[in-house]
Amino acid sequence: HNYLGQTLTTAGFVMLIMSIAMMMGNYLGGWLFDYWKQYQTAILGVSLSTLAIFLLIFIHDWPWYAVLITINSFGDGINATIVNSYGTLVSDHSSRYVFNYIYMAFNIGVVIGTLLVGVLLPISVVVVFAVATIFYALLMLVVVLTFNVAVDAIKNNSEIQEHYHVSRQLHSRWIVLVWFILINYIAVHLSYSLWESVMAVHMTNMGIPFYAYSMLWTLNGVLIIIGQPLVNKLSPYVRLSTQIIVGIFIFALSFLLLIFAWTLTAFVIDFVILTIGEMTSFAGLPAWIAQLTNVDEAGHYQGLLNIMMSVGRAIGPL
Repeated sequence: HNYLGQTLTTAGFVMLIMSIAMMMGNYLGGWLFDYWKQYQTAILGVSLSTLAIFLLIFIHDWPWYAVLITINSFGDGINATIVNSYGTLVSDHSSRYVFNYIYMAFNIGVVIGTLLVGVLLPISVVVVFAVATIFYALLMLVVVLTFNVAVDAIKNNSEIQEHYHVSRQLHSRWIVLVWFILINYIAVHLSYSLWESVMAVHMTNMGIPFYAYSMLWTLNGVLIIIGQPLVNKLSPYVRLSTQIIVGIFIFALSFLLLIFAWTLTAFVIDFVILTIGEMTSFAGLPAWIAQLTNVDEAGHYQGLLNIMMSVGRAIGPL
């Protein structure tokens, strides 16, 4: 909107297309994880993402920006599903523990990324894409060096089978619950996309600098990094489902309070409330689904969870 001179509606439409591409990546990543080669799928996803971001350094005018960021989103859709699917294979810790730390790691990225964007964007958008390319190259290195494990052998491991085995009778009943969780995830991310899209323009129109908006995401990530280990400590005392429901209620409350926010201080307080709800609930959702499904369905249902996130992110900005 500010750099390429397009309307907010056009920006919202591009975010819709990006989210559709991410959904396709989520589904393909999950299918390939279950039925093809997991390591090669991980390589495919990170290669597409890295190539698209690298090209954006040199080609970022309209409409090529939209094309390349869509390819990047498709690759990231594969990446997100692959990470969650690998996470379901860990047997020496509970799924709740594993996904809490995956989520915390994701938010370390949010902290570093938003902090850098706030500093680098005023210098040049080329610098932003160059730094992003470096991070993707590091991701490629991690995937190449560490993801080449015998996944099929792990899936057939008795510990894993016992860890994620649901009886046939419970399975059919729990799949209904899984679908309600997935529908809920659409609603959550439909709301969340408000912050990721028009709030930047809304706040700058109110005279609040873009840097302050960027720092809100840094604050969000820092709070999650500090708070997520504390959330882990709730596991012996609070059922996972109860924790998630309470967290989503707090998350929803922040949007009610957002109606009355007119100053940076009010936006900060509201974002802190949103973050408390987010870290209490979001990380638990893939863990809850892992508990309700079998390990040989990991790619399918973790992919669906990421698809539902993308559906919310697609509809919301538009």
